[in-house]
Amino acid sequence: MKRVMILNGPNLNLLGVREPHIYGTTTLAQIREACEREAAKLALTISFHQSNHEGELVDLIQSARQNADAIIINPAAYSFTSIAMVDAIKAFDGPVIEVHVSNIHARDEHHRHSKISHAATGVICGLGPHGYIAAMRALTEMPTKS
Repeated sequence: MKRVMILNGPNLNLLGVREPHIYGTTTLAQIREACEREAAKLALTISFHQSNHEGELVDLIQSARQNADAIIINPAAYSFTSIAMVDAIKAFDGPVIEVHVSNIHARDEHHRHSKISHAATGVICGLGPHGYIAAMRALTEMPTKS
């Protein structure tokens, strides 16, 4: 059974109420529930985390080296700023899928160029909350770390 760590960055705790015209009305709790249901179908174990603090996310990425076979990460605003998270991801041996609810490539200049993508195995964006499910399904087809 693959162990998947799902990480969510700053302000994602406000999904459902924050800019619904961009992010929709699905809450992070609803995304977590959908991920838990899908994990059961796919024989995955998941740990699901959200933090508004960059250092906490870096610590979680580092802990994944011992506690996870793969990472799904929605770094949110840290996508565009966090070299610390990029470096932590580079130290992880398994697949890392970056997920964005919105299509960041169609956004304004500040939300268009993810630094995290350089370290990610793959990127899913613009599928709304379904992006998390698509990432989980993709991971079932990908090799994990030895």
